[in-house]
Amino acid sequence: MDADGAEEGHEGADAFFVGGVGQQQGQEDHGADVEHGDALAYTGLRWGEVTALRVKDVNPMRRRLNVVLNAVEVGSKIEVGTPKTHKKRTVPFPAFLADALAVQMAGKHPDDLLFPGDDGKYMKRGGTSQTSRGWFVGALGRAGLERMTVHDLRHTAASLAISAGANVKSVQAMLGHASATMTLDTYADLFPDDLDAVAVALDAAASQQVALKVRSRD
Repeated sequence: MDADGAEEGHEGADAFFVGGVGQQQGQEDHGADVEHGDALAYTGLRWGEVTALRVKDVNPMRRRLNVVLNAVEVGSKIEVGTPKTHKKRTVPFPAFLADALAVQMAGKHPDDLLFPGDDGKYMKRGGTSQTSRGWFVGALGRAGLERMTVHDLRHTAASLAISAGANVKSVQAMLGHASATMTLDTYADLFPDDLDAVAVALDAAASQQVALKVRSRD
């Protein structure tokens, strides 16, 4: 933190959050940044998984992120290991994030961090309290979003995927849950109620059977 108690900024922080680097380049208009969308909210990665991403973990052609590492804050230190479930996974990202990610990758070595901090090392989670003036709160304000935690963006990604029609197995794979049961337990209220669809299907099947019987009599 600086002398005023505000958290120090992070290189690439706005790009990480709103998908652009306008703020870091000193531009006053953040419209283009917000237009690119929120990288966290459209991938569902955990904070440590995103901050551990390296340039080589991005596959621009297939629009995939290869999640192989997880950088976890333990006290004042960051420990790097495998993802929470100890399983590597591949997560898709929407086309509109491609340009922003390309900017983050430009001029970097394949082993460089995609979203480094000021010191070139792993970014640290920003504060979200009412009195915090850290980079995350600032990015929220520029994006026109209400106060939330970094982890809330993971839930946002799940909600967006489900509303787009993703099935439970796809959401499980995206989030890296150990099982589909965990995904259902967490987001059951977001998945559509299929009972009406079941009733319609049964009605259609019954009608088809009646039609076949009528034809056989003829």
